Amino acid sequence: MYEFLSHRENQLLLPDDFFLPFGGKLSKENRWVKLARLVPWAHAEKKYAKSFRKSFRGQKAVSIRVALGALIIQERLQLSDRETVQQIVENPYLQYFIGLEGYQDHPPFHPSLMTHFRKFSAKSTRSSRSRPPN
Repeated sequence: MYEFLSHRENQLLLPDDFFLPFGGKLSKENRWVKLARLVPWAHAEKKYAKSFRKSFRGQKAVSIRVALGALIIQERLQLSDRETVQQIVENPYLQYFIGLEGYQDHPPFHPSLMTHFRKFSAKSTRSSRSRPPN
């Protein structure tokens, strides 16, 4: 089951609005904050939502922001699946990058889901390459 993000949820959270339980603010100059502004999350969300059947049963799917964001983090930092999740847990900038609204001290997903994220990404890339040009 996939739940399409509402317009508000699809908006890019400003670094000043990211909740940090220990106080402070995220720096707008951080590389992950800057990169979050460059990734076309809304476009990816539309493509991602189409890959799910309309159903009200089953576990809610992880958002494309979390899935794609985790893959970008893993690739840029050259991490294993388990280490990617651990780095996300430990770093509020990475949590901001994957679209969380505030810091959380527990994993946003199980490391085994990284395999599914990669499969979807590969499938999505193949299908977009096989489409005829407009």
